[in-house]
Amino acid sequence: MKQAAKQISSDRTSRPGANDNYLLVSVFADPQQSPLFAVSKRVTDCGCNVAEARVAALGAELSVQVLAQGSWDAIAKLENALAKLDRDGELRLSHHRTSARQPQSNQLPYVVEVIAADRPGILSQLAEFFAGHNISIEQLNSTRYNAMQTGADMFSAQITIGIPNTMHLAALRDDFLEFCDGLNLDAIMDPMKF
Repeated sequence: MKQAAKQISSDRTSRPGANDNYLLVSVFADPQQSPLFAVSKRVTDCGCNVAEARVAALGAELSVQVLAQGSWDAIAKLENALAKLDRDGELRLSHHRTSARQPQSNQLPYVVEVIAADRPGILSQLAEFFAGHNISIEQLNSTRYNAMQTGADMFSAQITIGIPNTMHLAALRDDFLEFCDGLNLDAIMDPMKF
């Protein structure tokens, strides 16, 4: 009897829950077409919930990413609703099934800010540094702008990274600041404050 109860308990933990189904939706559209409203309304109408959302203006487009969560049949219904929305031609979208993000308890969240005179390759050099140190980039926002006083082309990035908790933080910070000095980047690396 105990063995049967243990087996049932084990089966429950290995099966996904009723609402553990996720659909990642990416949309590009003219901001006046209100892509966030169009997608979030379909998510709600299909019986799903918005687990996470990101909106960013990139050039003349608005980029929207939505992580929808719901039961298997609600996600299937949402896929059909999105296909119809895509056929209408107003929004350029793609979607695919995914899973929930697993907590990374072995990573320390840090924030990096970089400002420099703009030139090609800064972002790829930063990405290469972090990849070479086995550090994950969790979020990134970069932009080009003209300096207010001089009009010089500038680069700015705000990056959230996950540093393995086994890494020596002072040595990493020294390596990063030396790397930035070599590229003439003004940068800081601080723990994320919640």
